[in-house]
Amino acid sequence: MKPKILVVDDDFSHRRMLEAVLTAEGFEVSQADSGQAAIAAVEDRFFDLVLMDVRMGKIGGIEALKSIRQISPGIFIIIMTAFASVGTAVEALKAGAFDYLTKPLDIEELKLLVRKALHHQQPESENSQLKERITEPFDFSNIIGGSPAIRQLFEVVGLAAPTDATVFITGESGTGKELVADAIHANSGRKTRPFVKVNCAALPETLLESELFGHEKGAFTGAAARKPGRFQTAHTGTIFLDEIVEMPTAIQAKLLRVLQEGEIDPLGSSKTIRVDVRIIAATNRRPEEEIRRGAFREDLFYRLNVVNVHMPALRERKEDIPLLADFFIKRYAEKNRKLVKGLLPRSLDILMRYDWPGNVRELENVMERAVILARAEMITPAEIPDRITWAEQTGAAPPVSLYSAGKSLREVEKEMIFGTLETVGGNRTRAAEILGISRRTLQLKLKEYEGREKSD
Repeated sequence: MKPKILVVDDDFSHRRMLEAVLTAEGFEVSQADSGQAAIAAVEDRFFDLVLMDVRMGKIGGIEALKSIRQISPGIFIIIMTAFASVGTAVEALKAGAFDYLTKPLDIEELKLLVRKALHHQQPESENSQLKERITEPFDFSNIIGGSPAIRQLFEVVGLAAPTDATVFITGESGTGKELVADAIHANSGRKTRPFVKVNCAALPETLLESELFGHEKGAFTGAAARKPGRFQTAHTGTIFLDEIVEMPTAIQAKLLRVLQEGEIDPLGSSKTIRVDVRIIAATNRRPEEEIRRGAFREDLFYRLNVVNVHMPALRERKEDIPLLADFFIKRYAEKNRKLVKGLLPRSLDILMRYDWPGNVRELENVMERAVILARAEMITPAEIPDRITWAEQTGAAPPVSLYSAGKSLREVEKEMIFGTLETVGGNRTRAAEILGISRRTLQLKLKEYEGREKSD
């Protein structure tokens, strides 16, 4: 897509000249003849860059700049002035200008400065170039971002993937740990071999042990036939153990043996089976804290943590939000056959100001909802959930009264619990932390609601 530039100047001939120069450079150029018109244009559509004169009619360039920055804090603005002075330059820069130019303009200087500003606006392009430089022929197409944290992640994954090293992925729920595991396997020497995924938190201890290591016929009640485990299924390939800190300590000891000896013992069998499996593990908890409280074996942690890949929270890489939002809008517009093309600048600003406790998963859910509800080509603030617009306006979580007027205390409690779970992408541990209750209390509440619904 061509970068979009808004040229703002009350001199018609100067505007036309700039439009001709910038169009020849491959940019999509729009014009505004006043500060008021510029503000209206930015409210109406997205621009990568604004090139604006200082001296205009009712609203001058500096005043318009301040208003535009309130509408779209991330926009880059270059000021033009025929009244060059240190004071004008300082005022423009303090107000948020990227840089300034003096009239009569040096066209080559103008081109260089515009390119420099747009370079800062092109994380997606930088991201692609980075991939070509350090990961070719690696494919990280599902990991979206150009922030320093994501670039560092590409480097670590790019170096680790071709090896057989065990990888431990850490990060909050919803950050994309499984996508990293996918990329590691897809770019390894085992990519044509099996890739088996196991969610250690989804199965009780008795079933998890059988799933991982297999069992013989009659090994336990209900074992009607011999069943190979996931490690056998993954032989010569890769196994991804998600939420590994949730694994019971007894099974952790068996996993340690797999790492040390490459051997498994199926339940009910006296025969040891050798397996050749690369292990990728992940957790949304802090392993060091789990070790301190005795829930996770320290020796297992060091065996797994050969290469550590940390997925940053979305609030730590907000510069990636425009890329991620655009990616999800395109995905769900196509899926739902909607002609939605993007976000209004105000809508993007709202997303940029929110802290995203549910991380990328929450952003994806919000964008899917917005695409479905959108009535026009561009997503407006009306399609963004109240909890996000409220946070943007006040810097605080929405009060209960925003949702619960006229409801009983029991109904409010249930609504708060399910709303928090939705916000964090269903992560019960994170939801319990936010609500200030234990995970067990949360589970009991959910069972209580489920039982009440069945009785009703």
